[in-house]
Amino acid sequence: MKPLKISTFLSLVLLVSVTALGQKIRVKDGDRDILKNETTINIEFTYDNMGVGKFDKEQDYVKSKTDDYNKKESGKGDTWAKRWQDDKEGRYEPDFKDLFEKTSRMKLSRDAKYTLIFHTTNIEPGFNIGITRRNANIDGEVLIVETANKSKVLLRLSLDNSPGRTFFGNDYDTGERISEAYAKAGKEVARYLK
Repeated sequence: MKPLKISTFLSLVLLVSVTALGQKIRVKDGDRDILKNETTINIEFTYDNMGVGKFDKEQDYVKSKTDDYNKKESGKGDTWAKRWQDDKEGRYEPDFKDLFEKTSRMKLSRDAKYTLIFHTTNIEPGFNIGITRRNANIDGEVLIVETANKSKVLLRLSLDNSPGRTFFGNDYDTGERISEAYAKAGKEVARYLK
């Protein structure tokens, strides 16, 4: 009986390790020590040219979901589309910033010498229908630029597969899953730059 318990424990440790390693951050250009002595940073977000799920363009995804929901119930799709846009500024960005700030111990300030621009390149919204589920995840590009001259890119990172799900799996809301992916991304980018 003991070997079974030990093997089960090792399997769980391996599963957690593989899940933690799923997210990858790579330096594309620049020096990641650029923020070494900084105590403040500005953070901005961009979503242009972003894909969603199997759609290459976000607007195609939003149109498809809006039409589907409106066919089922008049106005439901329009409400969903508004919430999809509102979640970016209302949920994703604050969750990213919160965990970035806590993990990096840098204060957020618009007057900081450097700005971190998080550009989302792809969102996989995932799903949870009770009997089966798929986690959300996001891919993005991180740019560290001079706040006074944002065209001057000092560091470029790529982030792939930042996972989003809640601990107990009660993430039936798409925004909740995606928000968790942004929180995880903020934490891991801060760790990487630290």
